[in-house]
Amino acid sequence: MSGGTLIAFAADEIVMDQYAVLGPVDPQLMEGNASYPAVSLLKVLEKKKIDEVDDRTIILADEAKKAMLQNESLVRKIVAGRYPDETVNKIVEELVSGKYTHDNPITADQASAIGLKVSTQVPGEIYDLMHLYKMGTMARRPGVEFVPVASGGARDGHHGASG
Repeated sequence: MSGGTLIAFAADEIVMDQYAVLGPVDPQLMEGNASYPAVSLLKVLEKKKIDEVDDRTIILADEAKKAMLQNESLVRKIVAGRYPDETVNKIVEELVSGKYTHDNPITADQASAIGLKVSTQVPGEIYDLMHLYKMGTMARRPGVEFVPVASGGARDGHHGASG
């Protein structure tokens, strides 16, 4: 969700289906098969004495600090000029700072409350386009996907959700 959220930040208006969500863009650091929230790595150094922390964690925390600063700078750069400074600060606080877990879904209403320019009026052509990209049914790693749902709510009875 976070990659899609960064792309959405570059839009003049974010158009979201009723089931669509954005996600936090807080940095995650990978080490082997493990993923660590950058903000959580920094908290380790706040809560423990440095001589109680192993070198690997200190190195990861250093990278985490850099990643947090880089992500904040990136988000500010992307939304600059699209939103007032107060809203930019709120976007950073809500979605970059690690306030939520990385997989926390942000609905259209929540995104609007943050101050993002959001519309829930999805043109029917978008659903037509999404139906061209059917998701496979084989077992795979969980991720964000489009799942068509018939409900009669959108043009030609097409309705979609992305997560």
